[in-house]
Amino acid sequence: SKLAALFEHPLYNIPIPEVTEKDKLFIINPMEKFRLHSSGSDEWVSSSKAETLLPTGKTAYDTYPTWLKFHVGINRYELYPRRDPLLPTLLRDLATQRIVSSVQKSGGTQLKLIMTFPNYGQALFKPMKQTRDQETPIDFFYFSDFERHNAEIAAFHLDRILDFRRIPPVSGRLVNITKEIRDITTDKKLAKTFFISPAGNVCFYGECSYYCSTEHALCGKPDRLEGSMAALLPDKTLAKRHSWRSPWRRSYHKSKKAEWELNPNYCAQVRETPPYDRGHRLLDLIDMTILDFLMGNMDRHHYETFEKFGNDTFLLHLDNGRGFGTHSRDELSILAPLQQCCSIKKSTYLRLQLLATQPYRLSDLLREALAADPLAPVLAEPHLWALDRRLGKVLAAVGHCLAR
Repeated sequence: SKLAALFEHPLYNIPIPEVTEKDKLFIINPMEKFRLHSSGSDEWVSSSKAETLLPTGKTAYDTYPTWLKFHVGINRYELYPRRDPLLPTLLRDLATQRIVSSVQKSGGTQLKLIMTFPNYGQALFKPMKQTRDQETPIDFFYFSDFERHNAEIAAFHLDRILDFRRIPPVSGRLVNITKEIRDITTDKKLAKTFFISPAGNVCFYGECSYYCSTEHALCGKPDRLEGSMAALLPDKTLAKRHSWRSPWRRSYHKSKKAEWELNPNYCAQVRETPPYDRGHRLLDLIDMTILDFLMGNMDRHHYETFEKFGNDTFLLHLDNGRGFGTHSRDELSILAPLQQCCSIKKSTYLRLQLLATQPYRLSDLLREALAADPLAPVLAEPHLWALDRRLGKVLAAVGHCLAR
């Protein structure tokens, strides 16, 4: 396994700083137990006075479902650890746990559903809108492109291979539209949009600002539909998140350009603006830029951080559905922060150089990671080949900076 060898490499074993209590997202009561009512209902008891005694040698933490262990493990430095024993179980839960509720997620431009499991875990479901080999039409603007379910899956694994670990775990899943959405939804607006197509397939379209109409309905075969299931982050009432507008945000206008596209010295003013004037925030943003360039995502207008950790923490790389839309073109403008600032983390640069070598070729690693997903093959081969080509262009951009 190339992937196993990669994670054994010294560059993937650089220790993070010691995690103190104040560096944890949640401080938990070690006596707090989590258990479902034995009556078979979906209610759960969280009480240090729960009547049941734990098996010998077990702690209250052992009673937590995997999604809760994932939330409890988040800290200032990482969303999940490199060698996370929970990851395979969490991905399996996302792909197989019984769905007890499906409702449309409010906000956003395209249709997404929040799905709930019996143990109160929740996932964000993005349905399949186009096939693996359909490229984004060349006349489409980035802001009107489809969101792709397979891009969400591939982005999670790519983020992990780059050792950023800033995307919540995502698994593919084949969902039964009738039993796992239509028959159990309590969302009246969503319920009104189901119909049977002339071909006899079950379809729905929901309510949203893009592609939510009969012409863009999502149809099963006859009621089976692919989608991505992303583990939800802790509720914002429990762990507030700060949304930051990206300094290299595009204009989202058909003809206007953003300031960074017109001013070659734009980075100088960013460096003087908080929070980019100190710490590693700018370097973290350049990490995100490299991830976006590798997958061709032009739609990074905002990013988020956990408020508890202030400015000294990692960026969350959420909403990656507009990646992997085209493999035949490379959008160099995505690399503007790297090219204009000529800054990159040493650790990131060394890992990128490693991923350009034959034993650790980036396309081979992602192909291996995606082979275990329930919807494999997740990406068409040309998208994997494009990764190696784009990685070469990132390293060339750093080379130009070094030459200057």
